[in-house]
Amino acid sequence: MSTFNNIRTALRQRALYVRTKRELDALPADLAREDLGLTPYDTRSIARQAVYG
Repeated sequence: MSTFNNIRTALRQRALYVRTKRELDALPADLAREDLGLTPYDTRSIARQAVYG
């Protein structure tokens, strides 16, 4: 894989991470906490796991 492809892949993954985290942060607090069992501190690690594995 060329350097250009590595950079492009990293940028796509970062954009997906930011979008995923933003969507998780936008969930209503009651839904996130009670129904999904998420705290505000969980969104970063969940987004990271979803994008980067």
